[in-house]
Amino acid sequence: MNSRCVVMIPCYNEEVTIEKVIHDVREYLPKANIVVFDNNSTDRTAQLAEVAGAAVIKEKRQGKGFVIQAMFSRIDADVYIMVDGDDTYDLRHLPEMVAAIERDQADMVVGKRLGNCEERSFRPLHSFGNRLVAWLINRFFGGGLTDIMSGFRVMSREFVKNLTISATGFEVETELTIKALKRHAVIDEMAICYRARPYGSFSKLSTFRDGILVIRTIFMICKDYKPFLFFTCIALLLCILALASGSVVISEFLETRYITHVPLAILASGLMILSMIFFITGVILDCTNRRFDELYNYIRLKGLN
Repeated sequence: MNSRCVVMIPCYNEEVTIEKVIHDVREYLPKANIVVFDNNSTDRTAQLAEVAGAAVIKEKRQGKGFVIQAMFSRIDADVYIMVDGDDTYDLRHLPEMVAAIERDQADMVVGKRLGNCEERSFRPLHSFGNRLVAWLINRFFGGGLTDIMSGFRVMSREFVKNLTISATGFEVETELTIKALKRHAVIDEMAICYRARPYGSFSKLSTFRDGILVIRTIFMICKDYKPFLFFTCIALLLCILALASGSVVISEFLETRYITHVPLAILASGLMILSMIFFITGVILDCTNRRFDELYNYIRLKGLN
């Protein structure tokens, strides 16, 4: 390992597992720096992390997204390694993942959990939710990924420093993946073993609340980064509703030369006008996005030169 590697561990009340995670990192990457980002833990997570030899940085804004924002802004490294502090990720493939970044084979390597996970490692709806999110993102953004929400990632310096994160909670991994796909970053997935939490360790995920946040993040980012697709879908839906409601009025006028369903005619006209407005909005925003993409690529190439 020739480059400067920093292992960043976001933690909230992980006193049961944090020492084990730090020990595993030391075993597989003995020269890496380890930084635990403590997100207002009320237990001994921070103290135990320091005893185990890791540096501890406090992040007072509650939420994993805020923690990752702090990680990317406050840490300077050649290789950024992010892993949760709950001891669910088997780190034995960590050297291989780091090597892929050092050889410039990928911009981000993701520890893929879904193909090799222990019983009870996922809640009943979590596996389905992961696959649904992966399907949506692959459809919208042209990816071929299987595990969108893995918290075990190894990233290059260039990738991290050219990325902005706005998510505040557990939807942050989804945003990170989508923006990587949008920037045409090279993403590799490496199969790892995903373990169940040890006794005494509890998940902070809320199946429905965090699931809704993830779906919301996908559509918000689709609006921002795929405006033509987003607004055209809305325009098409409004157009169908306009035609459905207007067909009664048109049929009546062709038969009687009179319109008695005036409110329905106004509704159909309004829906069709809205449909045209949404479509034109999508075209304008898509053109604007393309100009920004060109500017981003120009600045990036100038920076590399």
